[in-house]
Amino acid sequence: MNNKYFKNSLLKKLVIIFLISFISKQGFSQNQPMYSQYMFNMMSANPAYAGSRGAISLNYFGRAQWSGIAGSPTTNAISIDGSTLNGKFGLGVQLYNDKIGVYSNNVSNFMFSTRVRVSDNGILSGGIQLGMMNSRIDFTSVQNVYDGNDKVFQENMNKWSSIFGAGLFYNNDKFYVGLSTPNLLNTVDVYSKNPKNNSQIFLASGYVFDIDEDFKFKPSTLIKMSSGAPVEFDINANVWYKNIFGVGAALRTGDAYVGMAEVQVTKQLRIGYAYDYTISALKTIAGSSNEVMLRYEFGKESKNVKSTRYF
Repeated sequence: MNNKYFKNSLLKKLVIIFLISFISKQGFSQNQPMYSQYMFNMMSANPAYAGSRGAISLNYFGRAQWSGIAGSPTTNAISIDGSTLNGKFGLGVQLYNDKIGVYSNNVSNFMFSTRVRVSDNGILSGGIQLGMMNSRIDFTSVQNVYDGNDKVFQENMNKWSSIFGAGLFYNNDKFYVGLSTPNLLNTVDVYSKNPKNNSQIFLASGYVFDIDEDFKFKPSTLIKMSSGAPVEFDINANVWYKNIFGVGAALRTGDAYVGMAEVQVTKQLRIGYAYDYTISALKTIAGSSNEVMLRYEFGKESKNVKSTRYF
């Protein structure tokens, strides 16, 4: 790495914070919502991504998982991010609701990133995430066929937890790689007063190949690590035609096959859809999963977003 590009002391501090936090955590557990179109929503897993697109970007994701099961998981998320001071810093806000049955999480996250050029085309970002999560159980919505007067089903439970995450993200015109942990803090389970470790590790990477003037091929992967579960891989391949229409397929190991499509409706508006076919042990009852994505980019800067539009 050329030292003349690496003089941002704030970025150095964020890198140190991330590495110390990364090494110090021993256990992992699943607590992040799942997205099949993660390559267009990387800020949900890596705060260092905030502001990387060079425009003010507004995103919406809606996901309905396992349509064949009553009370199956649903997620709705909205985020906005942008860069300041000639792209040296990024800011972002994310709000999402993740629900399964009578249990739900409402989360507010605030991201800050600092970015420095480390080569002629490469930019390294370090980011942190601060937030709050409200976990709720709505017992009143449960129909108790055994005892309608059971006090357990006459009340709700909710707990608040703090969130602190960190990440690193590098990208150039054709390539990106990111390493992150969205929450390093132990939280108190809504069922009890016992703290639990919520940390996960995400490693994401992708590359854009020019097939010819009209077609581009973009393979990508997301590796998720958590305790009590095997390492999970999302392996994706997308083909874009004239930067307007894209189709792709993915494998989420042990979970699902995924088909997806995206349309760049205008220079500022993109619409995406993903369909998951379950291959896990739940396949006979779970049914399919559906996910929609909307992205709108504000300002004149968005007209200059070319390579980063792929990620």
